[in-house]
Amino acid sequence: MPDAVTPSVPRGEFDFQHRPQTDQSFENALEKARTGDRLTVDDGIELLTTGTDRPGIDRARKERVLEAADRRRAEVVGEEVTFVANLNNNVTTACNTGCLFCNFKDRSEQFRTSYQDDHDGFTKTPAESREIVAGAAERGIYEVTSVSGLHPAFALDDDHREILETSERGDLNYRPPAEYETDPGNYVGQIEAMSVDGVHVHSMTPEEAYHARRGTDWSYEEVFRRLQAAGLDSVPGTAAEILSDEVRNVICPGKIDSGEWLEAMEAAATVGLDTTATIMYGHVENEAHRALHLDRIRDLQDRTGAITEFVPLSFVHQETPLFERGMVDTGATVHEDELMIAVSRLYLDNVEHIQSSWVKYGDAQGLKMLTCGADDFMGTILSEEITKRAGGGFGECRSVREYADMITAIGRVPVERSTDYEHRRRVDPAADTLGPRLGPQADGTPLVPEN
Repeated sequence: MPDAVTPSVPRGEFDFQHRPQTDQSFENALEKARTGDRLTVDDGIELLTTGTDRPGIDRARKERVLEAADRRRAEVVGEEVTFVANLNNNVTTACNTGCLFCNFKDRSEQFRTSYQDDHDGFTKTPAESREIVAGAAERGIYEVTSVSGLHPAFALDDDHREILETSERGDLNYRPPAEYETDPGNYVGQIEAMSVDGVHVHSMTPEEAYHARRGTDWSYEEVFRRLQAAGLDSVPGTAAEILSDEVRNVICPGKIDSGEWLEAMEAAATVGLDTTATIMYGHVENEAHRALHLDRIRDLQDRTGAITEFVPLSFVHQETPLFERGMVDTGATVHEDELMIAVSRLYLDNVEHIQSSWVKYGDAQGLKMLTCGADDFMGTILSEEITKRAGGGFGECRSVREYADMITAIGRVPVERSTDYEHRRRVDPAADTLGPRLGPQADGTPLVPEN
């Protein structure tokens, strides 16, 4: 077995200002991580690369980083592994943003009544969203997560639509609902529809919030206040990708920049909404960008204290424009995945929970991440469309029984949680039947039939 492995980082292919070079040493960075000192960006780079003094990822050094992170995890959150009973209800795939890492969206022109060919996209009306969430609520979910494409007909509410309808600007990416086969309603209407029977609504990314204020002088605070009044409970910190504009200019030039993302997240916290935060890595960025991203998330948490969990998302490259155009050959290696989880735990000293995504990593590697610093194992989700459409193949649903068996198998304690982690219930893996109990209609009935 070789002592070092080659990472997938495309170091020489893009003319980035930020590069993984430091005056720090790996040993100094690791010692700071072990003692709990606050890490610097250079420390993060050293840990993510396992040392800039040698090529490749050093396996022995990597194991030392993972060990330090797992120890920190045990100190911070103990032996519990949490999960939430939830549903994904993505409203529409219509989007013109053109992100090169994404295969979830479909060109919005395909949804217009004048378009004659077939396509695989979808748009749900508020009534359809309500029916879907109501059905899942009866099965015991606690949370609905909703992240959607930027449909041109989407407005925040009736006030916003009136502004868009009367605007003479041509850069607002707006067309009236009548031009489309299906009217998605507006953001407030969709949130009201999904806020059914006490289910927690986790929705409206910074990118969607930007779309919901286009053409106005409204602040992000105003947008989130209106959404909160409609039933929004917390905000997913997706659309972060990499918080470095030189990377964003390559992979998602049509999206908001990193400063706008941070502004929106801070605004959500200001009006009293909890948030999560993510990183989507393993494409064109390098370890310096990853460390800078962690630094900006930590600074945001210092200011807001609103981030309940951090979610590293490993780029799924198949069937994405980045891969199809030859800009990347693959995603992150397993070694990079493990180091990303571990360094997230060590760097984000003010974020209590680090999530392992079984959708991105699969079951076996997802469980391994729980020994690399992660303590949360995502959610039941019941439906997962974004990763699947990018070529992911690790399933769409997870039962409480599966969670109990898998978490117990690695010697940890399975715990059902609320979105904000404030409500928890230890799951007894020896019970005859296992289902969620924290949701407003949950009574322990399994989400999916047990064999």
